[in-house]
Amino acid sequence: MSQTILLVDDEVKLLDVLSGVLEGLGYRPLTASSGAAALERLEQEPVDLVLTDLRMPGMSGQELLAEIRRRHPSMPVVIMTAYSSVRDAVQAIKDGAFDYIDKPIEQEELATTLANALRLHEALRDNERLRQELAGRYKFDTLVGKSPAFQKVLRAVSEVCEQRTTVLLTGESGSGKEVVARAIHFNSPRQRKPFVAVNCAAIPEALLESEFFGHVKGSFTGAVSNRIGRFAQAEGGTLFLDEVGDMPLNLQAKILRVLQERQYEPVGATGSRTADVRIIAATNRDLTAMVAENKFREDLYYRLAVFPIALPPLRERAEDIPLFLELFADDLAPTLGKRDIRFSPDAVRVLAAYRWPGNIRELQNCVERSLISARGPVISAADLPPYIAEKPGNGAAQDFPIQLDEASAAFERGLILEALKRADGVQVRAAELLGINERSLWHRLKKYEITVSKTVGPRS
Repeated sequence: MSQTILLVDDEVKLLDVLSGVLEGLGYRPLTASSGAAALERLEQEPVDLVLTDLRMPGMSGQELLAEIRRRHPSMPVVIMTAYSSVRDAVQAIKDGAFDYIDKPIEQEELATTLANALRLHEALRDNERLRQELAGRYKFDTLVGKSPAFQKVLRAVSEVCEQRTTVLLTGESGSGKEVVARAIHFNSPRQRKPFVAVNCAAIPEALLESEFFGHVKGSFTGAVSNRIGRFAQAEGGTLFLDEVGDMPLNLQAKILRVLQERQYEPVGATGSRTADVRIIAATNRDLTAMVAENKFREDLYYRLAVFPIALPPLRERAEDIPLFLELFADDLAPTLGKRDIRFSPDAVRVLAAYRWPGNIRELQNCVERSLISARGPVISAADLPPYIAEKPGNGAAQDFPIQLDEASAAFERGLILEALKRADGVQVRAAELLGINERSLWHRLKKYEITVSKTVGPRS
């Protein structure tokens, strides 16, 4: 669909000529012979850009610009002006116009200016849409978890959001540290400014200083132009330092200075830059142990750990697993051409008993794999990845607290399935292997929704 441009000029002949030019450039022109008429058209039809004369009787171009900025803040406006009014046109740009064009108008200049204005407007609109989408995704009510362990995290997040305080998130890999960091940012006064994430373990050590602080042209071999660093990119917003425990000691000293003095120097620069940035750091390592081993600066640790938040591993919040299953299934099913997917009770029991060494990230991968394997709308234990269904406890040392009833049920169910498998589906023989009578086995089969046939599996 062609973009719509509203032409505003009191010269009717010029409107006709410019309308033809815009049509030739592929735009849809609308016209108005006064500022008041232009405002009426803006209320009646969608417009992508306004091209207006500066000097008009009644409402001038500057007055029209001011009113458009008030009613339609994101609308790009280009000013047309005679050479004698260039000073006024420059003032219009200061007041919010995108650019100005001298009369008589050159078609090539007009085409370039309009294309640039519309491209910038589209980029700004996309950025705003993305910002709103991210802000919506990381609202408090999208942070999944009703378990006491995660409710403690939510309380801490709600306490620190409004502050500038530096936050240190700790927890195992895959436990959701970046999700929480984004939630803090998008629920803070800095939400309209950038959120910049840096994985300290993924950047070559030789490039870390340039990556964080930027560099000036010629400061080292390969520095062919100036480059801004992550601190400059995050100005006014939040800088998320992921895997901060992997940061080299020499860089730790420079990060400490930024936290203390709110200043930094790009590589090769002669002056300091001010940093208005909130720091949220995250690690899956024990920083206190690293401090004791002189592998992490003690002074930096205390600067980062002003407000520590420990994220529990998924095995300590098993009651949250059904919530994650619903969230991931709803999110992933449409991309796989499926809909209205749910997990059977026996599948949920097996998943709740599994140890989840990869935490939430592993669970999400498990859901995607199960969606691919499932042939119907209900995912059963048989559709789960074999390593989860066969070893719900994952063979790991037990951590506490646990959901004992759920873990015991999953363990018992696994033993019954194994006994039936070895007995080739013969219930009498399976009961003997389990040391129980056949009636007791029958009750357990019903309880765990196990269907006995030549191939043993849960009911769908």
